[in-house]
Amino acid sequence: MKEHIGYCHQCGKEIFCLDGFFNGIHLNSKKILCFKCAEQDSALKEEQNNSSLDL
Repeated sequence: MKEHIGYCHQCGKEIFCLDGFFNGIHLNSKKILCFKCAEQDSALKEEQNNSSLDL
């Protein structure tokens, strides 16, 4: 079963629930992200954290 949930907050890609499994990331701010945008966002945060450790 495929149910449309909404759109990625960053790229606008459609996000679905596939057979009961949410195919994305739900943020505390009640926004949703596709896996690709969530991965890029976490990579950016990790890069910022690593650069702040170098100071």
